[in-house]
Amino acid sequence: MSRGSPGLTAIAKTRERRLRFALMRTVIPDPPPPELEALLERRRRWGGDRHDEVWNGVLHMNPSPAGAHLHIEQQLGELLGPLARSAGLVPGIGSFNLGAPSDYRIPDGGLFREPTVGVWFSCAALALEIVSPGDETWDKLPFYAGHGVEELLIVDPQKRTVQWLALSDGAYREIDHSRLIELGPAELGERLDWPQLERG
Repeated sequence: MSRGSPGLTAIAKTRERRLRFALMRTVIPDPPPPELEALLERRRRWGGDRHDEVWNGVLHMNPSPAGAHLHIEQQLGELLGPLARSAGLVPGIGSFNLGAPSDYRIPDGGLFREPTVGVWFSCAALALEIVSPGDETWDKLPFYAGHGVEELLIVDPQKRTVQWLALSDGAYREIDHSRLIELGPAELGERLDWPQLERG
C-alpha cells in the first residue's frame, strides 16, 4: 500500500480510537448493570482482578503487568531482600493490599518494620512502584503519605529511571540515598539489568 492509502488511513484511525479509549475514564452507574457484574465475576474467576484497586470507594481496574515489569520486580526482590534484612526490615517484593477494603492501593512490593500475616496492611516503611505505561503511580502519592509510608521507590522500565522519595512534612521529596537501607537510586539504576522494550 502506498503512503496515504485508504488501508493505512483506516489502521491509523483504529490506533487513534484505541489510544483515546485507553486514556478515557469510565463512569458506571450505581448499582452497576448486570453486564458489568458479569464482567467483574469473570475477572474474579480467572484472577484478572488481582491488581484492581479501590480509591475511596471507586474501583480502578488494572491489567496484569507485562514481562518488563516482572523482569524488574524479580531483580528488585533479589537486590533489596538482603539489604532490608541487614537493616532489620522485612522484605515483601510482590503485590499487597495497603489500606482498607473501601480504600486501598496495591504497590508492587514493600519493606516492613514488622511481619504482617493478614490481607490488609495499614502501613509500610517503603512502598515499591514499577511504572507501567498509562498507570496511576504518581497519583498514589497522597494516599501513601496519608498512611505514613516513609519512602517510595519508583522504577520506570520505559524511561530506565529510578526515583527514591522520602516523606517529609506530609509530602515526598527526592533523596540521593535511602534512610532505611544502604542503597540509593543511582546505584540501584546501575545494578538493574534493564529489559529491552518493544517500540511502537
